[in-house]
Amino acid sequence: MTNYNWNYPTTVWLGKDRAKDLEKACGEIKTLKPLLVTDRDLINLKFIKDLVNNLEKKFKLCIFSNFSGNPTGENVDEGVEVFKNNSCDSVVAIGGGSALDVGKAIAFMSGQSRPIWDFEDIGDYWKRADEKNISPIIAIPTTAGTGSETGRASAIINAKTGIKKIIFHPKFLPSIVILDPVLTKDLSPRLTGATGMDALAHNLEAFCAPGFHPMADGIAIEGMRLIKKSLLKAVKDGNDLDARSDLLAAASMGSTAFQKGLGAIHSLSHPLNAQFNLHHGLSNAIFMPYVLTFNKENIEERIISICDYLNLSKNFDAFLEWVLELRKELNIPHKLSDVIEIKKMNLDDLSKMALDDPSTSSNPKKLTINDMKVMYEHSISGDLF
Repeated sequence: MTNYNWNYPTTVWLGKDRAKDLEKACGEIKTLKPLLVTDRDLINLKFIKDLVNNLEKKFKLCIFSNFSGNPTGENVDEGVEVFKNNSCDSVVAIGGGSALDVGKAIAFMSGQSRPIWDFEDIGDYWKRADEKNISPIIAIPTTAGTGSETGRASAIINAKTGIKKIIFHPKFLPSIVILDPVLTKDLSPRLTGATGMDALAHNLEAFCAPGFHPMADGIAIEGMRLIKKSLLKAVKDGNDLDARSDLLAAASMGSTAFQKGLGAIHSLSHPLNAQFNLHHGLSNAIFMPYVLTFNKENIEERIISICDYLNLSKNFDAFLEWVLELRKELNIPHKLSDVIEIKKMNLDDLSKMALDDPSTSSNPKKLTINDMKVMYEHSISGDLF
């Protein structure tokens, strides 16, 4: 019998206006000089300014916001420089997945002497790290998708190679996560839908990944149920805080569950996120039905096993039809060719990047470079397997 190790240690505070508890959270981790990390699109918003004003009354706060979506290693390096130059002792990361990934990476890299790429999610590369100097992190997501707030990795683009890398260490986990639905209520219907589909992809791929991890499976199933219950509600009424709370929980659950593994949805997405700056949730949503049907022979029984819980007819096609209909209601394009100029895509290069992605190894069906190319081709033509 194979041995397995499980971890679920994250402290999560969920509820309306819980962002007001940030000062309390800073006290919990005993920080004196936190670095607030958020992207350049959020830094001037009123709720960020209010949080900054409150923190500056009690702490020697520094701010880093010189980055946007799909961050690079250079963004992290610049943040580390700000962290060190101001003798910061913690990170408060606020924003979408990019801001949380950068904040976590800064807290991690501020204590390392090796370059960030030496900690890619390959084998036991994470053991190269100096664990003693990893700074504590408080994470506050403003979108409900990536679940980076409960994840043990950051997705960072290597600008020299144009490849998105997954940087991993168990202590990437924030000390405290604050899930406040009020911070997500102004998210546009388009971004609410795309980020919600990202959370669905995490829960779905985690559940379908091979291996024995009943804790991850249980969390993933409930995460899918919450998305089915509340994603369309939140898209139709952004002020529905109960639906917003469900999505925040589902996003955190997806990231918690995918320590079990992901799959080809993410393998295919990451190269396009890096090469074309395509939104990660959108690319995951586009690839989802193609990967589902490609993997069908390996996952059909597992998918059928959860249809009752999701209130779907008990067959694979019913689950697939739910995904397709959900995408349609969210105005998610069916084909990759609807969002990318196909003549600019080098399928051979993209397929190699996808095959080399860390998510590939836990796909339910063993993959080849030709499989990746075929899935890209189907996503362009719109033909399911």
